Amino acid sequence: MLRPGKMASEAIKPGCEGFWFGHSVITRRPAVIQPSQWQPQRSVFTLAAKRSPKRLKYATQRLFKKGEEMVYVEMDPMVADTWKLEPVVQLIKDGAVGVIPTDTVYAIVCDLRNYSSIERLRRIKGVGNSKPLSILCRSLQDIDIYTTGFPRGNAYGQTNIFRAVKHCLPGPYTFILPASKELPKQCIRSGPSAKYTSRKHVGVRIPDDIICQTILKNLDAPLISTSVKCPAENQWMIDPVMIADIYEPEGLDFLVDGGIRVADPSTVVDMTISPPTIIRLGKGPRLDWMDVEGEDPSAQENLLPLSA
Repeated sequence: MLRPGKMASEAIKPGCEGFWFGHSVITRRPAVIQPSQWQPQRSVFTLAAKRSPKRLKYATQRLFKKGEEMVYVEMDPMVADTWKLEPVVQLIKDGAVGVIPTDTVYAIVCDLRNYSSIERLRRIKGVGNSKPLSILCRSLQDIDIYTTGFPRGNAYGQTNIFRAVKHCLPGPYTFILPASKELPKQCIRSGPSAKYTSRKHVGVRIPDDIICQTILKNLDAPLISTSVKCPAENQWMIDPVMIADIYEPEGLDFLVDGGIRVADPSTVVDMTISPPTIIRLGKGPRLDWMDVEGEDPSAQENLLPLSA
């Protein structure tokens, strides 16, 4: 326990069970649970044990000194105990890379302005520079800063998409927009592909999740993010304890436990073409101003009017 008047950073000592940050308490991650104690999820632990040597080369030095454990903060989404997130906010400002919940799946995040943290995030996730990263934004103002923004319509008949998008945010959508010069190059993938044109684009989100929003509102800039998947099977990981077991050895600095989530990612909408086109249908339903890539029948079934 940290006595009043001492710096919060003095609390991060190996072997300590709890620390006092003003009036907040964070705990270290629980001891690794043996597979025998998780019989219904044995297959997941088996997959984790089969990490390939290629994955291990991405193990990266953590923010803390050798021997210190990852910071693990347990949150109850139904209780207003957001004061527990104060140390997490400070860790992010100091350059930490960690995992937080969103309104869809868990995400690995770091400070958008910290270039070394972005590179560590890529190594922890095991993705190269060709893979795009998304931005978790605090507001529409952030989107206008780091992208060219949403089309606002003109006298030549162009639709005012901005007005329609405001009905979707905060919410489970990722909107692909052209990046502005303010966005660090480490966050952008360029080059032709099935889902991105030759111009530089980035996905932006404003999650509708109290834990995620509390962290964002207390930061000076948006977060760079990438979803958490099982390295062996490329499947969404929704159990924070399992995420910690797999990614702490890879160099993760902290994890915010918001409970087990549903494996339902965000709906990705490409706003760089007209009409805006869904390239991945997820938790966010299709609205009447969105087209669907390849005319996916499942997307047609989820068609909702703008007022929904």
